[in-house]
Amino acid sequence: MSSLAANLLFLANGEAVDVRDVSALPLEEFRECLVEAVAQGMRLSALFGRPVDERRMQLWAILADDSQSLLIPLCTETDGSYPSLTPQCPQAHWFEREIFEQYAVRPIGHPWLKPIRFQPPCWRSLKADTSGPAVQIGVTDFFQVEGEEIHEVAVGPVHAGIIEPGHFRFQCHGEEVLHLEISLGYQHRGVERSLVGGPDRRTIHTMETLAGDTTIGHATAYCQVIEALAGLQPSPRAEVLRGIALELERIANHTGDLGALAGDVGFLPTLSYCGRIRGDVLNMTGLICGNRFGRGLVRPGGAGFDLDPEMVADLLSRLDDIEKDLTVAIGLLWKTSSVMARFEGTGTITKETGERLGLVGPVARACGIERDVRQDMPAGIFRFVQVPAVTWDSGDVLARAHVRWMEIHRSIAFIRAELANLPDGKISNGMARLAPNRLVVSLVEGWRGEICHVALTNELGRFALYKVVDPSFHNWFGLAYALRGQQISDFPLCNKSFNLSYCGHDL
Repeated sequence: MSSLAANLLFLANGEAVDVRDVSALPLEEFRECLVEAVAQGMRLSALFGRPVDERRMQLWAILADDSQSLLIPLCTETDGSYPSLTPQCPQAHWFEREIFEQYAVRPIGHPWLKPIRFQPPCWRSLKADTSGPAVQIGVTDFFQVEGEEIHEVAVGPVHAGIIEPGHFRFQCHGEEVLHLEISLGYQHRGVERSLVGGPDRRTIHTMETLAGDTTIGHATAYCQVIEALAGLQPSPRAEVLRGIALELERIANHTGDLGALAGDVGFLPTLSYCGRIRGDVLNMTGLICGNRFGRGLVRPGGAGFDLDPEMVADLLSRLDDIEKDLTVAIGLLWKTSSVMARFEGTGTITKETGERLGLVGPVARACGIERDVRQDMPAGIFRFVQVPAVTWDSGDVLARAHVRWMEIHRSIAFIRAELANLPDGKISNGMARLAPNRLVVSLVEGWRGEICHVALTNELGRFALYKVVDPSFHNWFGLAYALRGQQISDFPLCNKSFNLSYCGHDL
């Protein structure tokens, strides 16, 4: 990396640059640079393909240097195959399978190469004869463990209750899980493809529904992209409103997860309380903008709704009640030995494994990895208000629960402080034309972890490419790893302690 650093472009979170300034490297140099950078502690925030013509494909990578709060975009070109990054850089595993799925570009030497979703053949290859594998929804080549007394358990894609589709295939010896394979993509919507040529009126609504429980997170990442391309700077008041909304989203979802974890071990008091309290938090967002998930609140150039003094007083009062109720409800978990016996030592991931897999969000911080966009790549209000990363070191269900609980405390403190000192000013700066031939990378710490939006504009200032990496994309394989050596009966608990998004993955 040191020998190549002089040739690389460095940019900040939410900074637009001329796409011609991006380092275009020969394929072998591109690969060497990525492997060396990750080995030195950087992260692979995004890796994706971009067609050049019917034969040639660009590979793009976004490296994150958290220690320097910098992003490094790289690109190279291939005509249909390249040496796989995954054997030396496991963070590339899921990304390389996605590129193969979309364009039939083969990473030679990938240890388990197959699509991660099910897509129509016309989207999968640049060539008329389609060299990628055939598409049949739900049919794939599952890994199998052979031997006496080995048996296979299949779960989904249709699940009990109201839940999105996903298939889990367990290879077991008795009750012990030797391997879990996760098969997703049953409701692929073609979101990224639909964004090309935008933005238009529908774009913001598409962003708000990428993953419905992360409306604020994805809308904020998108608005940072637009503002960078248009040269807009939201007012301090608008940035505070966005920050409050983002932390309310975090509190609501963490509360729901802690209640669901209690339900998975049959501890009904906390489950019942948290279901109601989560609704109270969602109602706070609804009070601000009329929608409990925050739709309409975050808009390019600022915010769609403002707060008057009476609403601020109401929100502060509600926040006090929520904090008191949560302290009681969650406190029951830590005081109940039967709950602790199920949480402790279940689904453990070490810090080393978390780093190798490139985990993000509470899942990473529960392994002792101090990784949080608000701290490492601050944007918006977080450039001025510090929110230190909350970590735990045991890497199990208990750690993932504790991290959520501590983050709820810090989010409440943040919201209380910002509401008490809400700056004056307007909430919207209008819009302007988007700059042509630009690249921008926008990162936001959503409640699940790092949200990454990458946009490339054409000569008209329209989206030539728009890439979204939901935090679930980084973490699904981490869930599979957490189940190794566990009892199969621990799967619901492990699954909920990750609580990953199907639709955020199946864009």
